[in-house]
Amino acid sequence: MLPTDGHVHSEWSWDAPHGAMEETCAQAVALGLPAIAFTEHVDHTKWTVEPAELDPFPHLKKLLDADDRVVPPVFDALGYLESLDRCRHRFPDLRIISGVELGEPHRHRDQVARLLAVGEFERILGSLHTIPWADKASEPPFHFRQRPPGDVLRDYLAELPSMITTAAEFGVLAHIDYAVRYWPADAEPFDPYAFEDEFRHALRTLADSGRVLEVNTRGPRNPEIVRWWYDEGGQAVGFGSDAHQPTGLAFQFAEAAAMVEAQGFRPGHHPYEFWVR
Repeated sequence: MLPTDGHVHSEWSWDAPHGAMEETCAQAVALGLPAIAFTEHVDHTKWTVEPAELDPFPHLKKLLDADDRVVPPVFDALGYLESLDRCRHRFPDLRIISGVELGEPHRHRDQVARLLAVGEFERILGSLHTIPWADKASEPPFHFRQRPPGDVLRDYLAELPSMITTAAEFGVLAHIDYAVRYWPADAEPFDPYAFEDEFRHALRTLADSGRVLEVNTRGPRNPEIVRWWYDEGGQAVGFGSDAHQPTGLAFQFAEAAAMVEAQGFRPGHHPYEFWVR
């Protein structure tokens, strides 16, 4: 049996124009998943882009302000929870977990508190999507065009411990290697060992907080990071496809599960639980 997919987006995420909650639930049943968590994007950071980089994403162009910053729309928490309830009634044999993915929660504490007062969210992911530089917040692709890739990744990893220690709301750290997804093709190949100290510091901080590390299968899988997580005392691992449409559900989960098991983690007592050491 495949692990629970704990990081999935539907039409309730502002960047998932092809998301469909009911179709994704049907796909989960077809794949035999024990559970699925809809962790919709909740973002408050406005980040700078070069308008041309949004050409493949026309749905994002309408979110640009006069300063060429993407302004995420407000998350419709009540609409999302109603949709989730409908799916639970339609798919009674599938465990459907409510959740959100908080972008940079350490920078937006008041907004996060207001959201979490709306309703219960069972799975809360913490994500670092943007990093500041030159008085602007931008995602990694923008930084990689301006700066040496090693500097960008080190800045990204340096901010993670701050997010972990100051934002207690989230229980799972999503895609610790998010910046690596966008590693420039014309740079030297990414070598995780060149950043081992920085990864280990972030992982040790996460382990000390008692939280969970996500293995995100949307980007490249690096078994070294999971091994360092084990070495630094990490107790549990979750899996996330980061799917933004039904066909992306549980992407490469069999391979990811084998990799995680090789690093010393095993399934929990119930199929929908995190994997533990």
